[in-house]
Amino acid sequence: MATLADQPVLELKGGETRLDPMIRNDPFPFYRALRRQDPVYYDPGLDLYLVTRYQDAITVLHDDATFSLEHGYQDRYGNGFIDEFAAIMERDGGGFIRDLAIDPPAHTRLRRLTEKAFTAHRVKDLEPRIRQIVVELVERMAERGYGDGIADIGGPLTARIICEQLGFDWSEVGTEKVAVWTKAVLDQIGRMQTREDMLENARVMCELQNYIIRYIDAREAEPREDMISDLVHARLDDGANPTLSREEKIATVRGFLIAGNDTTATAIANLLLVLATNPGLADELAPQADNERVMMRFVEEVLRLQPPVHGLFRTAMKDTVLGGTPIPAMAQLCVLYASANDDDAKFPDPRRLDIERPNVGASLTFGSGIHKCVGLSLARMEIKVAAQEILRRLKDITLAVPQDQLTYQPTLASQTLERLPLTFARR
Repeated sequence: MATLADQPVLELKGGETRLDPMIRNDPFPFYRALRRQDPVYYDPGLDLYLVTRYQDAITVLHDDATFSLEHGYQDRYGNGFIDEFAAIMERDGGGFIRDLAIDPPAHTRLRRLTEKAFTAHRVKDLEPRIRQIVVELVERMAERGYGDGIADIGGPLTARIICEQLGFDWSEVGTEKVAVWTKAVLDQIGRMQTREDMLENARVMCELQNYIIRYIDAREAEPREDMISDLVHARLDDGANPTLSREEKIATVRGFLIAGNDTTATAIANLLLVLATNPGLADELAPQADNERVMMRFVEEVLRLQPPVHGLFRTAMKDTVLGGTPIPAMAQLCVLYASANDDDAKFPDPRRLDIERPNVGASLTFGSGIHKCVGLSLARMEIKVAAQEILRRLKDITLAVPQDQLTYQPTLASQTLERLPLTFARR
């Protein structure tokens, strides 16, 4: 199987930050340097600790009492502009409603209610529709011989699928609006927005929430076969709060829209990037497009090598020590999934794309522990179908620009290409 180009180790001189555009656009040499020299690194630009080794990441993800997900998200939501942002949302957006990143025991109830929208039966039934959309998008590109992996495949596919499943009217939403909504939400946890960014993002999120509220009200009155109906009518047989509150419904639909769009679209773009930068790989895999085992393992390796989410946040609830580094109470940490996936202590020769890797499923791309991604089965299936149809229909996939000219959106949480120009031929 193909080998990705070895990446250099960044020379640390002190004071480096993930905010640096040079690091943002190529963070793996930075991650590698930190794992070797300072594995739990205080980033002065972000004012938090970067957790870079696999085992330390597992420790954090499986100790919710010490490392709070709820505080990790909520304490710095809005990147310093929370009061002004909240006032705008209360006035114009139906309420200031944070993401539902919460700790047990509240998390247990919420998980049981939201899982009802991702049953195995529902996900399996989606595959023919997903394949139909992928084929339409890939065929449209194949005719031209060039296209953008995000704008022409990843974005339209995942935005349309999640909108259809939620029950939104695709004709009044569309790829561009979903992309704008997604960026506005992600900027609240991305830790890099300015006040001017916040004001525009607040306006966009008011539009998004008002749109969601319209559908929640309609489905409460008249349920249909869609995810919003599943959520607004979900009910537990026990407990004091057997249904989702109105705020929880809005936050959950918003979360499903963003997670179901951005991360999966980025994963599909990353898959195309891997094919475009490894000559011969597409020809090697194309005869195996019908082999479910090979395709799923290929997808898992791409997700390990180029995860769409690079890091998510926790807050230390007491003084503790992690990886030999003292962490004070209420300090924030970012668990760098991408760095953990690249840790040679867990994945020997980590830059090698190896679908026969014995622990191919051990990556942290979808998280680990009780907060593991609720929609991972749908995401895996979308990416697998995209891989199959791309390999069946396209060959000679190459970048249309030098790889060092590719740039990424300014957020720490995700690693999303701003564009991915490609050339190819019909297979």
